[in-house]
Amino acid sequence: MKKIFFSIAMAMATLIAVGQDKTPVVYFTRDISPEGLVRIYHALGVEATGRVAVKISTGEGGNNHYLKPTLIRDLIDEVGGTIVECNTAYGGTRQDINKHWETIHEHGFDSIAAVDIMDQYGQMRIPTQDKKHLKYDIVGDHLANYDFMINLAHFKGHAMGGFGGVLKNASIGVASSEGKAYIHTAGKTSDLSKAWSREYLAAGPTQDLFLESMAAAAQAVHNYMHGKVLYINVMNNMSVDCDCDGTPEAPEIKDMGIMASLDPVAVDQACLDMVFQHKGTKGDDNKPLVNRINRQHGTYITDYAQQIGLGSKEYYLVNLDLRMPTPATK
Repeated sequence: MKKIFFSIAMAMATLIAVGQDKTPVVYFTRDISPEGLVRIYHALGVEATGRVAVKISTGEGGNNHYLKPTLIRDLIDEVGGTIVECNTAYGGTRQDINKHWETIHEHGFDSIAAVDIMDQYGQMRIPTQDKKHLKYDIVGDHLANYDFMINLAHFKGHAMGGFGGVLKNASIGVASSEGKAYIHTAGKTSDLSKAWSREYLAAGPTQDLFLESMAAAAQAVHNYMHGKVLYINVMNNMSVDCDCDGTPEAPEIKDMGIMASLDPVAVDQACLDMVFQHKGTKGDDNKPLVNRINRQHGTYITDYAQQIGLGSKEYYLVNLDLRMPTPATK
């Protein structure tokens, strides 16, 4: 990682120098607020235009760690966006379309913007560049209705992937229910009645096949959108469990901030680095989250995503909170 700290006012001039080697830039702020989200969006320097999809997780019923409507509303208003989601593949309150709409309403998302469950009426196949496991990616067919995507992810743990960030939000998040089954089984089946059986599920000894499939699916969505995607990770309420868990563990690590980049691999890697390098203290312990990520070999997804050309694990980190440059640190 290459850390270059400077203010947003100095960003344009400084990036001319540091950006010559094509290393992606990741922006960071500790300001987890509506204003902080809008600020980091503008720092990326790319305007979301046309029909803008804002991909979030609407959160399982019973979960209270998802990104709240009050936090994301200003950003959605700024870009004139539509909140987009897809149904799940594991029961709960978001596999059935009616229950999913109830959950969206209970969590307040339909009160701040238009919401589109992209696979409510159908699904479609989009090409995968990496065909090691997936012959194609199966997504909600309403993805075709959008010109631009803001991938607005909640960075936290995940029972199966180790962690969830923008790569998970682009892959499993944009996949239809059948598409999720297809990814979780590393291309063996899209049949939900089979997907969670030992015969089909990629887990345990075949865990890396699942992570490789997620990376391939994330790349498929990025390519389908012709690269017109902004990637944002919000590092708050970082439970070891995902927002898809109705009874998640309480977070044991304090909120860290917001990361954003044009490169999905770089921004997930920057979040991983910050969590792993954190000096834990009583009441602010990174060990549970680190252990969850390591248990599932979660860091491998950025390795493989870089290998297939989706992005870079090397990055410059720009701290938007600092007014003056400070020396690079490790």
